Amino acid sequence: MAYSDFLVNPRELHRHLQDPGWRVVDCRFELTEPDKGFEDYLAGHIPGATYAHLDHDLAAPVTADTGRHPLPEPETFASTLGRLGIEPATHVAVYDQGGGAIAARLWWMLRWMGHRSVRLLDGGFAAWQREGLPQESDVPSVEPVVYAGQANRGMIVTTAEVAYALASGNPLPLIDARDAARFEGKQEPIDPVAGHIPGARNFPFSQSLLPDGVWRPAADLRAAWSGVPEEGAVQAQGGHRGALTAMCGSGVTACHLIVSAGLAGLPLPRLYVGSWSEWIRDPGRPVETGPAPGDRAPDAGGR
Repeated sequence: MAYSDFLVNPRELHRHLQDPGWRVVDCRFELTEPDKGFEDYLAGHIPGATYAHLDHDLAAPVTADTGRHPLPEPETFASTLGRLGIEPATHVAVYDQGGGAIAARLWWMLRWMGHRSVRLLDGGFAAWQREGLPQESDVPSVEPVVYAGQANRGMIVTTAEVAYALASGNPLPLIDARDAARFEGKQEPIDPVAGHIPGARNFPFSQSLLPDGVWRPAADLRAAWSGVPEEGAVQAQGGHRGALTAMCGSGVTACHLIVSAGLAGLPLPRLYVGSWSEWIRDPGRPVETGPAPGDRAPDAGGR
């Protein structure tokens, strides 16, 4: 897949702002200040952009058994897309403040519903601002539509599947997007337990980005993914998805890893939606700390 299958740069998106076949969705969100993203949106956003809230629009209510951001039911998410004016044929561009850590969740959820024409704004709103492109503070009036799509169950891995594979001695090839300190159990600012699932490998999502939040070139990403076990790149039978499974704290930045793998030319990994925050709901599930055996820092352009 090419750059244009995943990303759109600010200048190209600007050329499409008046195109009725395009919709732009702002996904800015701060985990520690859940209302700040919407406040930032009201202060200024890409003209015509609507807003999707991570907790309310891109996740279902948390229960005693789920992680922090469970998926909504497909019918519920389809209603959200319709409210945002998105139809199956709509070209969608999604963005957050910078490198796509939050917006990648909406990118993935649209793909989950069978929507093919969705791209992340490369560099996010910060890149848009650096280009000096227009902003507005008005909330656009959007005529609701009906979204008809079907969720692809094969793109998802459940906690039960992860646990069964681990117990059977054939663990799934998990790639964890959290930073190394959280993965290794040195600190945990969000969840009540630190560490990682036994056998998981660490690939911090930020390794796919340049310091300004723009995505690294495909060659750099291929080099970064070269440290992942080869069996993770095997084409899974019956669809374009890899044997790898991406995870993180709650199934959000894991979607960023899926984009990264695609840009590197690999089959798209599946998503462990519950991720770490769901795994640790049961204190009987095993937890490891320290680097995973064989782990090394991904080599993304020497960073």
